[in-house]
Amino acid sequence: MNQPTWDDLKERIERICGAAREVFYGMSVYEWVRECRKSRGELERVFVLIVFGDLLGVPILPPYHVLRLLPYVVPQVEGWKRSMLRERDLTDLFDQDIG
Repeated sequence: MNQPTWDDLKERIERICGAAREVFYGMSVYEWVRECRKSRGELERVFVLIVFGDLLGVPILPPYHVLRLLPYVVPQVEGWKRSMLRERDLTDLFDQDIG
């Protein structure tokens, strides 16, 4: 039988520490991080609505500001339009995390 080498033991310890780190993360701050990401997405959608609302027919800011911010927002416009025009229902209010 082969004896485990120091490298094998070191690798096992690293895997155990990694698993413990992930469990601790899940028990302590996972929900907080998830809520922060969710609120960040909502704030980004509101910001883009305020700045580029005229794409949906809601002009709020003058076009000068829109033209200055346009290069930073162009990659997000399609996803933003879909999320703003998407039909919402009661189930959107609940977290349905499966998996």
